[in-house]
Amino acid sequence: MKYVATLNGKKYEVEIEKVEGGYQPMSRTAAPAPVAAPAPAAAPAPAAAAPAVGENNVIAPMPGKILDVKCKVGDVVKAGDIVIMLEAMKMENEIVAPADGTVADIPVHTGDMVDTDATLVVLK
Repeated sequence: MKYVATLNGKKYEVEIEKVEGGYQPMSRTAAPAPVAAPAPAAAPAPAAAAPAVGENNVIAPMPGKILDVKCKVGDVVKAGDIVIMLEAMKMENEIVAPADGTVADIPVHTGDMVDTDATLVVLK
């Protein structure tokens, strides 16, 4: 069922769905964020000691589990070559080299869990 709720003079459309155990609201539009004074800028956190040989490193686009490493240190890869198989949300994703290069380091292993933006393969 769809409803229109008014909060602080603003109208929001909401949908209520019957689920086991009763009804639970599902927001269709987020409430506006409260207005607050900006917080003072914090000093940037020190970057994790990530391998940084080249700017064309292969980076994880999403969190997931390393299913297979398709290259080894010393291999020459071309842009678009599959270097890692990453499982995310029960799907196998082919992670490819963003540019031509030589594999300098592979800081992950089969079975490792990685976060978004983790370095998977270092290219030089």
